[in-house]
Amino acid sequence: MASPETGVLAARARALAVLRIRSTALAVALLPAAVAVVLFAGRASGHFGAGTGWDLARWIAGSLAVLSLLLAALVALVVARARPALSPSVPISEKSAPDLYRLVRDLADRLDVPAPSAIALTPDCDSWLEDRTHRAHGPPSRGTGAARGAARRTPEAPVLVIGSPFLWWMRVAELRALLAPVVAGTGPSAHPDIAAARRFIRGLDAAVAVAARARGPLRALPLRFVGRVARLLLRAGREHATIMERAVAAAASERAQTVDYGLRIVAQEQVGLAYAGWDRLLTRVALPAWRMGRWPSRLDAGVVSALTELSRRDRLANGFASRLGERPACDLLEEPGAIDRAASLLAARLFHGGPAEAGPDWSPVGWGQYPEEVVDRKWRLEAARLHRVLDNLPATALPAAPPTPAAPAPDPASAPHLSYARSSPRSTPAGRSPADHHPAGDRPGGAPSAGRPDDRPAAPAPGPTLARVIDRLAQDERAGDLVAARLGAEVEREEREEAARQAARGGSAQDATVGVAWGDGMVAEGGLPLFPLQPPRTGRELLADHVTAMVCCAAVDTAGAAPGLDWLDGPALLVDGARRADLGRPVHSLVDDGDAEPLRGWLTTVGVRPEKPVRLV
Repeated sequence: MASPETGVLAARARALAVLRIRSTALAVALLPAAVAVVLFAGRASGHFGAGTGWDLARWIAGSLAVLSLLLAALVALVVARARPALSPSVPISEKSAPDLYRLVRDLADRLDVPAPSAIALTPDCDSWLEDRTHRAHGPPSRGTGAARGAARRTPEAPVLVIGSPFLWWMRVAELRALLAPVVAGTGPSAHPDIAAARRFIRGLDAAVAVAARARGPLRALPLRFVGRVARLLLRAGREHATIMERAVAAAASERAQTVDYGLRIVAQEQVGLAYAGWDRLLTRVALPAWRMGRWPSRLDAGVVSALTELSRRDRLANGFASRLGERPACDLLEEPGAIDRAASLLAARLFHGGPAEAGPDWSPVGWGQYPEEVVDRKWRLEAARLHRVLDNLPATALPAAPPTPAAPAPDPASAPHLSYARSSPRSTPAGRSPADHHPAGDRPGGAPSAGRPDDRPAAPAPGPTLARVIDRLAQDERAGDLVAARLGAEVEREEREEAARQAARGGSAQDATVGVAWGDGMVAEGGLPLFPLQPPRTGRELLADHVTAMVCCAAVDTAGAAPGLDWLDGPALLVDGARRADLGRPVHSLVDDGDAEPLRGWLTTVGVRPEKPVRLV
């Protein structure tokens, strides 16, 4: 683009094309009425229309005119009353962030564009302008009808939505450089033709959403027609609207060239880094807590720790942590802790689902309490679920062990503790016989197997042990698939129950005022997430996670290990104060191949005693 004005002119040309589509649709709707008016006027004036055929034509044209006007009124009413999509965000008042508002207004003055009407934060690594002039997006109006009408006719600048991780990771100068092209977009947004075209497109999009949510035959039939018309108009104007937005963005970028251009290159590098740290923090750290009904209350502060840790591990990010000595952008807020808490709760609702307020089953957790209240409890819940599944396995699904050659009975005191249930052995390592794994004196119950029938079920062990899990998965070739399937069914059942509780909780706590919905843009949908972070885990992944949890519980209870938090990988096992990150391969060797030797070697190295009972919840 040669200049910002060139981009605005290109955007205006495309906006006029969008408005011509709206005019064409209106003309098509009024065409039958125009034909009927001509026919009735001709008959009344006596110029033409005498005869039976003309009378029939007039009645047909009049019927079509009434029908088309009714349908056009229905489409116009739904488009006008439909609530456009609103990005979930936390509104920031000028009183709570005067320095931030001052920075944005100074930036708008330097760019010679209107200042944004308000500022909001969103739990995402992005920033944009959002038009919230629709009456459903504002707080309840006060005053007389004339005053409300005048307020609606007054043009209002869009709202500046800023990604909350940027405020905590970026410095003040970097944030100003990053927001320059975004704030510059308020100039083209103030053009009447561009604003009208955007309102038309947003109204059609909202009408499609209303039609998709219609329930009942009386509502679904007319709204289905409205949805088809709206989709037809959207397809007709899609290309023009896309090019219009590109031209607006190009004009804003060209205008922002004069403000901190060199610093903006550095800020763009920080955007990619912040996105990587934010994604790891949500999927590895926050998601386990959300699944347990706890939400970390300082996610934005945690992203600084995650990115600092990334700068230590990745040489590509080396040097970024040295910026932490400069003034962070969160200093522009009067109460950064309260805003971080609100943004953290919104992130939990957005990516996991949940109520809008804290409660007994949905409470905040600080980073200092995270290892004990989230990591340790997560491990013990998963270990308890694993043992519950093992307890419910049918004995008939496991064939009896085949007879083995007689072998000298080893010392019972030195034999390892085995599984409670009868199982068929897998292949054993070279040089070891199956008798080495099934000593005669170490049967469940402590009695030798002589004289016992093979089909008699074994007695349960005194408590949940890691040895039981290892032996069951290592000795029975079908136990892994069966346990994985039952774990998947158990987790799915618990998720359905939690979704039902959230739906009941969301139905009983509907927002009664428009001002509540104006704040964060979250529409009550039974507490379900709008953007789930991860796809459902497979049965094998669940089994590996549960076995890992059981190993960690045994390490904490018998080897003096401790639960910990890794800012990039989430729950971590600390042995002698250092993180042990080498547990994954031995666990997968047991789960996928039935080979328990790598895991037994790891347990021996760490000093874990698998035969000791572990504490569950």
